[in-house]
Amino acid sequence: MSDLAGRIRSGLADIAEPARAPAMQAYMKSAMPYLGVSSVPRRRLCKALFAGLEWPSSAAWQAEVLAVWRGAEFREERYCAIELCALRSARRFHSTAALPMYEEMIVAGAWWDYVDEIAGHRLSEILRAEPAAMKRAMLEWAQGADMWKRRSAILCQLDAKGATDLDFLYACIAPSLSSKEFFLRKAIGWALRQYARTDPAEVARYVLEHAAQLSPLSRREATKHIAPAG
Repeated sequence: MSDLAGRIRSGLADIAEPARAPAMQAYMKSAMPYLGVSSVPRRRLCKALFAGLEWPSSAAWQAEVLAVWRGAEFREERYCAIELCALRSARRFHSTAALPMYEEMIVAGAWWDYVDEIAGHRLSEILRAEPAAMKRAMLEWAQGADMWKRRSAILCQLDAKGATDLDFLYACIAPSLSSKEFFLRKAIGWALRQYARTDPAEVARYVLEHAAQLSPLSRREATKHIAPAG
């Protein structure tokens, strides 16, 4: 265990409410146990522990993140590893060089609480930094066998708003249109619903055009905040 990983585990144990842990584990359907630390005190702890952290290189930063991630015995430790990725001092390392690290976390984590935070925030940073290379990578993920990489590709523009590349979004959605997987259907609806905040008419058009392919869940999610015609 790295020094930082040890301090994270110790800090989490100090603020844990063990009575909460079983319900948290049951809600997340997690094989990995919880200590019983909710998000607000966990983030407060991370802010204190991570203050002033700097790394000389992307490789050093990735090694620190993965040491916490791989050594985790409790789910909150992995949440802290993801918090490490969000630090201002780590922003300069958000390039495609970090993509293998995130791929490992997504594939190994294989659940929405990890995947959505990484896809919706960290992958989006790489997409803004290196759009051409990142689009190529995400299009490969969108067509691959791993469901969570597919979901990540669909969600990687969640915060793009008016800068959303629609052709890219639709290309990431297309390979999963016929999927029966709940988490892919939900992701499609969520990504469309998010863009509908910017252009509801375009999302309504897309849903109508693909009505026969979109699942009822995806259609319902996509149009949740779009007023019915007329």
